[in-house]
Amino acid sequence: MGALQPLTSTQSQTADRPESTVGQLLGLYGAYPLHQRLRKELQAQRARVQLRNLSGSLPAVLAAACWQQDHGTLLLVLNEREEAAYFYNDLSNLLPEKDILFFPASYRKHYYPEGLDSGNVLQRAEVLNQLNHAKTRGELIVTYPEALAEKVVNKFTITKNTIDIRVKDVLKLDFLTEMLVEYGFEREDFVYEPGQFSIRGGIIDVFSFAHDLPYRIELFGDEVESIRTFNTESQLSVKNIHHLSLIPNVQTHLLKESRQSMLDFVPADTVVWMKEPSLVADRIGNSFDKAADNWKAAEGLEELTPTEAFETHESFLSLLLEKRLVSWGSEQLKGKDVVQIDWEATPQPPVRKNFNLLIEGMQANEKAGFRNLLFSETPKQIERLYHIFEDLKAGLLFYPIYTSLHEGFVDQQLKLSVYTDHQIFERYHKYRLREYKGKSQALTLKEIKELRPGDFVVHIDHGVGTFDGLEKLDVNGQQQEAVRIIYRDGDLLYVGINSLHKIAKYSGKEGVPPRMNKLGSDAWEKLKTKTKSKVKDIAKDLIALYAKRKGTPGFAFSPDSYLQNELEASFMYEDTPDQYKATEATKADMQKSYPMDRLVCGDVGFGKTEVAIRAAFKAATDGKQVAVLVPTTILALQHYKTFSKRLAEFPVTVDYLNRFRSAKEQKEVLEKLEQGKIDILIGTHKLVGKSVKFKDIGLLVIDEEQKFGVGVKEKLRQLRVNVDTLTLTATPIPRTLQFSLMGARDLSVISTPPPNRQPVHTELIVLDEEKIQDAINYEVDRGGQVFFVHNRVGNIQDVAQMIRKLCPRVSICVGHGQMDGEELEDILLDFIDGRYDVLVATNIIESGLDIPNANTIIINQAQNFGLSDLHQMRGRVGRSNIKAFCYLVTPPLSTLTTEARKRLKALEEYSDLGSGFQIAMRDLDIRGAGNMLGAEQSGFITEIGFDMYQKILDEALRELRDTEFAGLFDEPQQQEFVRDVQLDTDLAALLPDSYVRSTSERLSLYMQLDNTETEEGLERFKNELIDRFGPLPTQAETLMSLIRVRWEAKALGMEKVLLKSGKMKCYFVPGNNERFYQSDVFGQILSFVQQHPRLVSMKQVKATVLLEFEGVREAEVALLRLQALRGEN
Repeated sequence: MGALQPLTSTQSQTADRPESTVGQLLGLYGAYPLHQRLRKELQAQRARVQLRNLSGSLPAVLAAACWQQDHGTLLLVLNEREEAAYFYNDLSNLLPEKDILFFPASYRKHYYPEGLDSGNVLQRAEVLNQLNHAKTRGELIVTYPEALAEKVVNKFTITKNTIDIRVKDVLKLDFLTEMLVEYGFEREDFVYEPGQFSIRGGIIDVFSFAHDLPYRIELFGDEVESIRTFNTESQLSVKNIHHLSLIPNVQTHLLKESRQSMLDFVPADTVVWMKEPSLVADRIGNSFDKAADNWKAAEGLEELTPTEAFETHESFLSLLLEKRLVSWGSEQLKGKDVVQIDWEATPQPPVRKNFNLLIEGMQANEKAGFRNLLFSETPKQIERLYHIFEDLKAGLLFYPIYTSLHEGFVDQQLKLSVYTDHQIFERYHKYRLREYKGKSQALTLKEIKELRPGDFVVHIDHGVGTFDGLEKLDVNGQQQEAVRIIYRDGDLLYVGINSLHKIAKYSGKEGVPPRMNKLGSDAWEKLKTKTKSKVKDIAKDLIALYAKRKGTPGFAFSPDSYLQNELEASFMYEDTPDQYKATEATKADMQKSYPMDRLVCGDVGFGKTEVAIRAAFKAATDGKQVAVLVPTTILALQHYKTFSKRLAEFPVTVDYLNRFRSAKEQKEVLEKLEQGKIDILIGTHKLVGKSVKFKDIGLLVIDEEQKFGVGVKEKLRQLRVNVDTLTLTATPIPRTLQFSLMGARDLSVISTPPPNRQPVHTELIVLDEEKIQDAINYEVDRGGQVFFVHNRVGNIQDVAQMIRKLCPRVSICVGHGQMDGEELEDILLDFIDGRYDVLVATNIIESGLDIPNANTIIINQAQNFGLSDLHQMRGRVGRSNIKAFCYLVTPPLSTLTTEARKRLKALEEYSDLGSGFQIAMRDLDIRGAGNMLGAEQSGFITEIGFDMYQKILDEALRELRDTEFAGLFDEPQQQEFVRDVQLDTDLAALLPDSYVRSTSERLSLYMQLDNTETEEGLERFKNELIDRFGPLPTQAETLMSLIRVRWEAKALGMEKVLLKSGKMKCYFVPGNNERFYQSDVFGQILSFVQQHPRLVSMKQVKATVLLEFEGVREAEVALLRLQALRGEN
């Protein structure tokens, strides 16, 4: 069997914590005799090797070790797509330096144009391109039967249709444009998806069908000066390369070309690793049959026939005989030339979060001479395990490896026990395939933020108008650009590109248009003043309450115990940074000597409840009782189930009070509570009643406080003064608002979902009874439940009847907001208990119904809902480890408004939870601000728009901090004399049309530039422009210098700068501003004026001071003059 090579371990910071690397593990396997034998057998032509008794991720480890030693091409075929994705993930983690290729199926449904998946087509082309460019090192290609079933364009055709371009090549722009058009590429302003190209001067952007990133080719004359890949979202370069290959869309452009099997396409010496060969062949045969049926049904297709385009069961098996084959599944390979190699591996032993069982197992391994390896992507998990083992005095030695494998295993021969953290903690393990998005998500977000003619905009000084595009203006013979805004009665306002920070796209509640203002009237100024004074009143109350609480004594909880570490490590999902911060902040507050009052906001399913469970557990382990207050009977029951399940392994008692408990049960619970036998009690408003007496309450958790009545809130306020309080809300509070309110409320915002939650598969469908029937039957057959949302009470029973007719064996219940409250709760409870399969309901389900078993949601007439509502409803499914589905049912897309279509498309693309859901959040942000600051604030927000409201809120809070509450805040306030500088100039400062052709892109760049606030930001912006559009023209350089002029002027206390006719006039803040005129800044200016009387003059103009410079004809000179005033040069 050969001697076991020791696994060397590098010592980490502490000598008793050895670490290992993936490379050491693969080296250990590569040197092992059985592995050497496998390599030797594979040298024979048409070798057939059966590996027996492999387990967990061991097949991936062996394949990686093989490739590392021989560098030959491996084609690894798993039984189905998900299994292939996990295998791909394992190989990517085991060979981080190597680009592993994933070869998917290009069709969801054969011979149906809408069944084509463009991301998959791209991936397939990339694999073919990589294989076609012969290299010294072979490729690793992971695939599955349905992908192999489709034949690929033959090698000759691909070579003939590939354009290769290298740095230093001579390339005529006209020739390239002609070739690209011939290959089916479309010319666009900007490149976002495969098959597009754009030309801007000497820069050509092109997105090939054989690479996941587009290319940027920069010409110097006719010579290729550089080639780089770039990111479609930021449009910025990623890395320089020397050579690129352009391939047309092999699926459509080369439609008539002859195809060959993938087994023929790969190099002749490829080794095929296949888990179950006969199962793979059967699935390929099934794919062929389905394709043949669809071909017959869709008559008159000008495409290749099934036999030309697809592999048959027989053709596949005969080609497989020509290849060297390794099989490792349960299927027995037939034939006398089959070589069997017996491994002895068993799965990772299940520990079900029982750490004593884990320690016993690891100690037994050590005694038997085994090494314990622990795979984890997150160092935090390893750290937690160390703490748990130290607290339990385990005295274990294990080797952490900081990457993930899908499944652990015990290798009896090499004496290795490989554990994965997600199996120990029973977490869902998510695979990560490279994402090939069609139209990028950033673009969708950008489109929504983008200004289009007709959009409402808010100007901070003039109010709400409509945006009417960009216009070129002639100022003293020089060209400039300005934004045109139309106000009521057709009044026009031109906003120069130096003042774009004063305008913002209006964002109020969806579907509520704002009132337009009239130029010159004082209505807008009055509204701003009124809003500000109201905001100040609210902020005063918040800050005063905060100050009072800081002075009240409370209970200081002790630091975390090992039980706390154990509880946190066993969370099913990975902690997001936000969630980790919220947990740490909450625990830190609990350990302080004054009472905690923290608000945790986060979207549905983002892990707020987990933060509450951890806080409750911390209180309970310190001998204090916890009250969890929820707004509805159903939530009380759901929280009780969640808390009980999560804390089942720990020594705490959880109980609940609501109307479903009998009088006798309620009495028992109250008695136990008073005796201190219940640690955590969950209930509705009953909890604040007189009959409820805690023996020693230490923590109050309030869920969705805004849903309680005034009476309950008053009682809570009295209770809160000296008890630690944690409030949870699902209405997100915007981050910006969080920063504004710092010092008025302790806030934690969780704005990202757990990374290992499955994305919800979202699909737009036109009302199709067959599809709905399939979706419901599929979910019910796998033991799940379905939400069917229909938002019209009038005919909701008809819809339920239609579903009964479609799915006769499925049990259905109906719920809507017009039902009696208790009747509705009973129906929902029966659904939660699994007595019904389908709940047909109005959108009442969007608030807080958590049913892990419901994993399909069908939303009827989805076009009538706002994005935020759709997002909230979709958040009801996909809350467990099971793949979830969301179907948006709409009339034909052509009949919908552009807005509705865009909304639904955005939702379909953002299947990942929380991925850029800023768009949906707008509506929720407004609700959140209303909940946080009082309902009437929502009215103000609707009137003046959310962005403007935030600016006013910021100003109000800053003023309060500087004046009434100056002593309460320890952070030093930066001296700021002016908020904004008005800059007027006659210099040519713009981005010329010849430099940036697209008007909307120019506007977006102007906005971005005008909102830049640091030198680093400006430098970055400049580099981005050069990267995307080439060298900067003089006008753009001037534009950037003017931004710097504005910054300098602001620091010098200037309200207005006029830079015209070769003169620069600077107007300071009004003369009554003593703080400025007595400051060091003004002292510095005075001394400069006295020392340089020829360069600058100063005079009094009305109520302010004016500084005048002569001979300033360039922005750069203006900047130097102002810097000199500050003593900078």
